Amino acid sequence: MKILFVEPAIFLNAFALALTSPLTTQYVYRRIWEETSNYSFSFDSNISECEKNKSSPFFAFQEEVQRKASLFSLQMDLSGLIPGLVSTFILLSNSDHYGRKLPMILSSVGGLATSIWLCLLCYFAFPFQLLIASTFIGAFCGNFTTFFGASLAYIVDQCKEHKQKTIRIAIVDFILGVVTGLTGLSSGYFIRELGFVWSFFIIAMAVAVNLIYISFFLSDPMKESSSQNVTMSCGESFKNLFYRTYMLFKNASGTRRSVLCLLLFTVITYYFMVIGTAPIFILYELNSPLCWNEVFVGYGSALGSATFLTSFLGIWFFSYCMEDIHMAFIGIVTTMAGMTITAFARTTLMMFLARVPFLFVILPLSVLRSMLSKVVRSTEQGTLFACIAFLETLGGVAAVSIFNGIYSATVAWYPGFIFLLSAGLLLIPAISLCVIKCTSWNEGSYGLLIQEEPSEDASDG
Repeated sequence: MKILFVEPAIFLNAFALALTSPLTTQYVYRRIWEETSNYSFSFDSNISECEKNKSSPFFAFQEEVQRKASLFSLQMDLSGLIPGLVSTFILLSNSDHYGRKLPMILSSVGGLATSIWLCLLCYFAFPFQLLIASTFIGAFCGNFTTFFGASLAYIVDQCKEHKQKTIRIAIVDFILGVVTGLTGLSSGYFIRELGFVWSFFIIAMAVAVNLIYISFFLSDPMKESSSQNVTMSCGESFKNLFYRTYMLFKNASGTRRSVLCLLLFTVITYYFMVIGTAPIFILYELNSPLCWNEVFVGYGSALGSATFLTSFLGIWFFSYCMEDIHMAFIGIVTTMAGMTITAFARTTLMMFLARVPFLFVILPLSVLRSMLSKVVRSTEQGTLFACIAFLETLGGVAAVSIFNGIYSATVAWYPGFIFLLSAGLLLIPAISLCVIKCTSWNEGSYGLLIQEEPSEDASDG
């Protein structure tokens, strides 16, 4: 018997991703530290090996390790840019006709190969530069953006009402928050108690179980309803892929096309700022004057992941008293406040308190995706989420690369500058939302507008 719930797959995928990211960052940081100084970290130490005295030669060495770790992170992200863009766009666009499971399966295969490679790399102490190969493999098969986009499209396929879409997408973010929060909280203990090899092995097992669930237990109604499609050659299929994306905008009226473009611009610019600073938090916490150890980094990651839960609760509460666009604006403004406070955090208490304004950081992403799904037809959902995932992959890699580059250039001067910059740039999506509200957005009006517009098939005739 097939199952219609994709949430267990999202759960396992989120666990693997949430554990891989801090483990990889700290593994690279320790390898660079050891290879630069021939000095090993002590796993049973309760304090971070970090110098706070700026006049000490050890402080200068510490800043050099920060710079190298940031630059290597940039190289890893750039290595997965092109294959990630191509695989995400192709897999998600074709899911409208060939089902949502294929992107999930291929993404899980890539994740399994990546985690196995990381396990072997740590066990045999291969040069850590070979991590770039794992990034390429994962991106070539479809990364987390591919998996997440296919999962959202799978859920939207089952939703008939606009409010139901917002709530269901928020529930997905809630699941992500619970999983990543608990995983982030325990990541430091994974490193301390199990070490990197066994931790990456556990990730591989989780991805393998997920792959089995998707392949053999998850139903795919979209594929079943599209089983009558005529088989096309590879060239025709590729041509049809771009044609569907073109028609997504061409078939829309001028008003709907403007809203679609503005919403896409808003969600990508906001995503750019949030994703760009995400990996910087760990380096910022490891650096002076905070000097956090792996357990405190885990606590910080857990608090950061709790924003998925608070964002879900915010959507659930605010949806009864305000429109989607107002909820998105609240999320953007509070995120700006959080970035500003983080830039001036100099103590552990202040760094923890800086997480409070981030309560609704995920809220704009959930709401804006829901708003986008409301202005396209049901047969265009896969193409829409392919566009979103394509732009998020491009924007995410560009953001992490740019922000890592800026951080490595400014860490010796002022480590918090990157967060002040992000707070200022968040004015861009905020202004874009104001433009949408003032010129064209009217909650609930686009379902009728879509029905009145000619369909793709009619336009072909």
